[in-house]
Amino acid sequence: MTAAEGELDPPRRVLCRGTDIAEAAGKGFVLGEGRRKREVFVVRKDGRIFGYVNSCPHAGTPLDWMPDRFFTNDGRFLICATHGALFEVEDGMCLRGPCRGLALEPVAVAEEGEEIWLLEPDEGFAPTPAGAAGATSGC
Repeated sequence: MTAAEGELDPPRRVLCRGTDIAEAAGKGFVLGEGRRKREVFVVRKDGRIFGYVNSCPHAGTPLDWMPDRFFTNDGRFLICATHGALFEVEDGMCLRGPCRGLALEPVAVAEEGEEIWLLEPDEGFAPTPAGAAGATSGC
């Protein structure tokens, strides 16, 4: 058996349909619960998707000022609702604000077929859908 044959596929879970995230828009998800709870978001820019932990590197607060609102009005940057810091969509780097030079924590995601996938462990919990207890948003 070769090393490649013995390797397991990385953990994967469908987050939502690709059509649920329009250009220059995003969706937030709550993964896990209790101490394992983790809020993440996925955004689309120039037809590509990017995932990040929903936590400002400066204050630790969620970025979205309303559920699923992560972009500046012109759709060019991600913005922190707490203090207006601007982040590059492609790499999460802070360009302006008190966290300049820091970056959002990336989350491995992929769009395959008609679905957006989480490509890392999520502690075995499904994404919490919108409207469910403790959810900030979802599909």
